[in-house]
Amino acid sequence: MSNSPTGFGIAKENYKILLVGLALIVLGYILMIGGGSDDPNVFNPEIFSAQRITIAPITCLAGFVVVIVAIMRRPKSKDEASK
Repeated sequence: MSNSPTGFGIAKENYKILLVGLALIVLGYILMIGGGSDDPNVFNPEIFSAQRITIAPITCLAGFVVVIVAIMRRPKSKDEASK
């Protein structure tokens, strides 16, 4: 972290990691889309596919973990980077 009071609290690298996490969250929600039926009286078993029940929630959870890591990660200072 910088010692100047005008510096940002999150480094540029952390913003990149944050964007990756947000993209994973959006991808997870996109994977959950669909499986509905046009006719409410007809059951569509596609709503219970592995994509919507397993893969999409795991992708969303991974995205939230990446966002937390991006927020909590401490950027390397210039002294640590030169060692």
